Amino acid sequence: MAMGRTTNTPLAAQVDDLTGLARAARLRSLSLPGGTDFSSNDYLALAGSERLKNAVMDALERGVPVGSGGSRLLRGNYPEHEALEAEAASFFGCESALFLANGYGANSVLLSALPQRGDAIFYDALVHASAHEGMRLSRAECIAVPHNDVGAFAEALAHWRAGNAAGQAWIAVETLYSMDGDRAPIAELADLADRHGAVLLADDAHATGVFGNGGRGLAAHIDGRDNAIVLRTCGKALGSEGALLCGPRVMRDHVINRGRGFIFSTAPSPLMAACVREALRIVEEEPGRREALHDLIGYAGRKLAPFGVSASGSQIIPLVLGDEARTMQIAGALRSAGFDIRGIRPPTVPAGSSRLRISLTLNIGRAQIDALADTLSEILA
Repeated sequence: MAMGRTTNTPLAAQVDDLTGLARAARLRSLSLPGGTDFSSNDYLALAGSERLKNAVMDALERGVPVGSGGSRLLRGNYPEHEALEAEAASFFGCESALFLANGYGANSVLLSALPQRGDAIFYDALVHASAHEGMRLSRAECIAVPHNDVGAFAEALAHWRAGNAAGQAWIAVETLYSMDGDRAPIAELADLADRHGAVLLADDAHATGVFGNGGRGLAAHIDGRDNAIVLRTCGKALGSEGALLCGPRVMRDHVINRGRGFIFSTAPSPLMAACVREALRIVEEEPGRREALHDLIGYAGRKLAPFGVSASGSQIIPLVLGDEARTMQIAGALRSAGFDIRGIRPPTVPAGSSRLRISLTLNIGRAQIDALADTLSEILA
């Protein structure tokens, strides 16, 4: 029996692990949605929209199946998948697009398949867990760089090249960070990639549909470059499910041939592909949704400023409290008061930076922001 185990029963190590998490007050559990939505990523309130519901019903009526029945390389490749990919490539102005089941899987496939042995991935220290999973599976060297520090990226790249490194350099960042709501300096990083012969991998998950020309995200200006690949999830502002990898055709072809998470996974539902197609049309045809969300962003920034929130300028507003126990206590009090706001703590965020992650969507309005401000005033008094 392994040292430290409390029992020798099956799954004893897992029982011990869960007991340790509970002892540290870090045991997670699932809960159903409840209260006013200040936690979802349904930024444009498309998930329950009539247009998406009608798109799904129309697709069913014309015979689009619910399930794919297999991987894309077997019998699971449907006209809806290919139509979405063609329309997405046109919409975002890139050479090709590839539809995958979710953003986590897309990041994992991208970073595990494309970088090769002898390459190096330079990644922002706050990049998403899915990117870390991809790098864990990669054969490339992985080098962390301080958050949003272009100079540090440049220094790390130069140091690596100075060591006679002849491989390909990759720069992995998010355009809008999910826990801080701040933006990456994408233009400067794209210039850096040009100077160092690197490929820029930009996860645009939280910006697609919300920012950029026509809702094309914060990475819109690097689409179409031969040294840029953009990941866009479909389950946030697009209100659907899945993810799109947008970039050069060689990226698509290589993932299809070498991306194990793509090759050996059941294809995403063709019905969901039809839904995402409609979501892209909504983003283009209904700019008023973005305008209304940006109005809420400005209003919430002003109303919540007295509580010390970081003015991120985005729909993600962190209220950093620091102490884990206090953060979770306040989050629970807010949920009891009817506000669905979650406490975020390590290891999701760095130690000492536990926070309330306040997410703005069109599922709420100014009145709900006013009510939240009043409740925070009482709880934090």
